[in-house]
Amino acid sequence: MADAVTDLLDPGERLDAEALRALQLQRLHSSLRHAYENVPFYRESFDRAGLRPEDCRSLADLDRFPFTTKADLRENYPYGMLAVPRERVRRIHASSGTTGRPTVVGYTDGDLDLWADVVARSLRAAGARPGDTVHVAYGYGLFTGGLGAHYGAERLGCTVVPASGGMTARQVQLIQDLQPGVIMVTPSYMLTLLDEFERQGVDPRSTSLRVGVFGAEPWTEGMRREIEERFAIDAVDVYGLSEVIGPGVAQECVETKDGLHVWEDHFFPEIVDPVTGEVLPDGSEGELVLTSLTKEAMPVIRYRTRDLTRLLPGTARVFRRMEKVTGRSDDLVILRGVNLFPTQVEEIVLRTPGVAPHFQLRLTREGRLDALTVRAEARTDAGPGVREAAARAIAQGIKDGIGVSAGVEIVDPESLERSVGKIRRIVDERPR
Repeated sequence: MADAVTDLLDPGERLDAEALRALQLQRLHSSLRHAYENVPFYRESFDRAGLRPEDCRSLADLDRFPFTTKADLRENYPYGMLAVPRERVRRIHASSGTTGRPTVVGYTDGDLDLWADVVARSLRAAGARPGDTVHVAYGYGLFTGGLGAHYGAERLGCTVVPASGGMTARQVQLIQDLQPGVIMVTPSYMLTLLDEFERQGVDPRSTSLRVGVFGAEPWTEGMRREIEERFAIDAVDVYGLSEVIGPGVAQECVETKDGLHVWEDHFFPEIVDPVTGEVLPDGSEGELVLTSLTKEAMPVIRYRTRDLTRLLPGTARVFRRMEKVTGRSDDLVILRGVNLFPTQVEEIVLRTPGVAPHFQLRLTREGRLDALTVRAEARTDAGPGVREAAARAIAQGIKDGIGVSAGVEIVDPESLERSVGKIRRIVDERPR
């Protein structure tokens, strides 16, 4: 690690491996006890498994404890997972709840401090420094992205522009006028901003931006290359989810860009087989499972994120890295016996001339067979001939690279539905 970077590390980042493991075990004992004594769901779950917190004598013993799922959080809506009296909760966030009840997360004063600290640590690892101006284009409100980024940037000592999502033309103007050095946004919305810069005749490479911190959706190395080349910035990944705390669970370091270091002094990661739940060794691809080590209002024990990745040794920090999320186990599309993830289609769309990197997968049923249609947005300068060629190229790329046949529709720019800056990748219209 370069001296200039080392000088900026906080005490947690300076731990050696042995001290980190000792701290993790101490905090794990405390978190298990806190959950068991204060959350009926965890007390019943542990008792059914014949376990008590003291049965976790080593970090490896954690795999004996039951998982927590999103369904468990929804069944205990709204306050059943709280481990503190409701009066101690200072803020509530929630998921969108588009497929059922939302998942509600509460934060104490201590949790909000922790959250600001881990986001500040993430921003520093991304290359932000005190005094920088940070343009936050994540959505504000119940979604954790906007406020999580906001208070973390302030904790680092940055000036925050709380732009939120939408009003794209105005955002482009604000970036030109206020000259931020850092932007925090979903990668798909960053590409929407890119299109708007070009529509206005402004060279995206001429802006003050030098770092983009992108999260809230899976994105590929191809998208990183496109953003970095067309904006002349460093594009790094941030990871989090509302059920665990929000953004700030893991962060890619700008000096290496080789995966996201999990802040393991606060969040303990495991990789499990998505089908069997068996814990897999580091280096194996599987589903990420997280246990909070320091949360007060809503500790989570072995939460199944459904995100697919693998754990690798640390490089820029002592903490282990997780690879870029390749997809979600619940985003897996099985089409006529072939497994398909949206990120595979993204790679094909990104290399196709005439289309923007915005697409959806539309699933329908034709007779007894499922059918896939890829809807991709055209670039603003793509004429009818270019659109037709793009549709053929995408269809052929899916056939050759993934092994299934798909219909392709090239739609007008900015015509696909977006939510808090993200495109809904899968639209499933098959009969239930």
